[in-house]
Amino acid sequence: MKQLKMTAFFSFIALLLFTNCNNTKKESEPWVYLFDGKTLDGWHIKGGKATYEVKDNTIIGTSTLNTPNTFLCSNEMYGDFILELEYKVDPKLNSGIQIRSNSLPSYNNGRVHGYQIEIDPSERAWSCGIYDEARRGWLYPLSNNPTAQKAFKQNDWNKYRIEAIGDTIKTWINGTPASYLIDDKTASGFIGLQVHGIGNNEEKNGTQVMWKNVKIITDQVEKYSTPSTAPPITTKNNLTADEEKNGWKLLWDGKTTNGWRGARLDTFPEKGWKIENGVLAVLASGGAESNAGGDIVTNELFGDFELKVDFKLTEGANSGIKYYVDTELNKGPGSSIGLEFQILDDAKHPDAKLGNHEGSRTVASLYDLIQADPTKPVNPIGAWNTARIISKNNHVEHWLNGVKVLEYERKSEAYRKLVKESKYAKWPNFGEAEKGQILLQDHGDLVFFRNIKIRPINNDKK
Repeated sequence: MKQLKMTAFFSFIALLLFTNCNNTKKESEPWVYLFDGKTLDGWHIKGGKATYEVKDNTIIGTSTLNTPNTFLCSNEMYGDFILELEYKVDPKLNSGIQIRSNSLPSYNNGRVHGYQIEIDPSERAWSCGIYDEARRGWLYPLSNNPTAQKAFKQNDWNKYRIEAIGDTIKTWINGTPASYLIDDKTASGFIGLQVHGIGNNEEKNGTQVMWKNVKIITDQVEKYSTPSTAPPITTKNNLTADEEKNGWKLLWDGKTTNGWRGARLDTFPEKGWKIENGVLAVLASGGAESNAGGDIVTNELFGDFELKVDFKLTEGANSGIKYYVDTELNKGPGSSIGLEFQILDDAKHPDAKLGNHEGSRTVASLYDLIQADPTKPVNPIGAWNTARIISKNNHVEHWLNGVKVLEYERKSEAYRKLVKESKYAKWPNFGEAEKGQILLQDHGDLVFFRNIKIRPINNDKK
């Protein structure tokens, strides 16, 4: 009997120690409150004209007619962090929490853009899914996570936990794992509390969303990270949910050479190119044009299209993305012939100062023909940039990192005049083919590519 009492005593002591250790751990978590419960100090409003006020230790956002999305944004910028907060939303109002978001003059006149942790009281129930506000749309819908969908509490307070560490964003709703996204589009930005625009919907006018207990960890975040059972979604070399819905397809699968060949070969080059960790690299070979592995082209021909390619430059590097390419045009030395979205280190490569048209060999320019907007947003050497080319009914646009940097009309008199004044003058009807291949250029410098995607456009005239 004495032994049983002693066992019970030690079990009780162990339980106390375990409880105290857990409480100590929770108390030691270095939370910092972003909202003092009394004022909006440390926050500012961007976007629309919805209103925010503080009442009973709560931030209250109220919708307003005929104004775009409104965001109450933190003054501070955050990279890696763990964020917890509680919210309550009117069932008629959509909302969200922005993380790693930005507002840049060069991007849609300062429009707020970036990752959004959705607040969705509708029947769809995608609360705590991840949306890319004003950029790529849905990255992590909750259509395949019914447990998380059911965790949302209508007309009640809900608690979110958001972990953004490196290229991984994980979310929980009321303790239930919701999203697990692997994506490195943006490394840092502000936190924003959204009141969604309601247009002229009188029924939604004055509806509210409320937040409280907004707190963050930014110190040793890996130490406090939580395992998640949500299925991971990786965006690198994969289509997002919105891209699939809108007819995009991968031009490169991230693993093999399928769909590509050498511009002057029947197969993919045996040297000069490398595939590693989901990145396609053209290797350095002294800076000569098509002198190592040579250019690579798609097997498929494209007419009207929208193309997106991530690229990363090394110091002093030169390359390009060509379109409407005909590999039969140039059988001599040098690169295959086509219209070119220039890829270049403008600061270090001498080509930036060359060309028959001033500035027309700088990054994102239509090579040797039209200069890209000099105020273009270029990420630094060693960081990823996104090229986007749209060609529809002979109207062509070049975009860089979400900003349109030039446009022109193929086959127009103005275009043909530029061609006559350029190195392309010797090629009859240069750049005027109805269809052609997409080309990635070997210019003898180390350049990286990934997320190569295309959306063929129905080219019926409108």
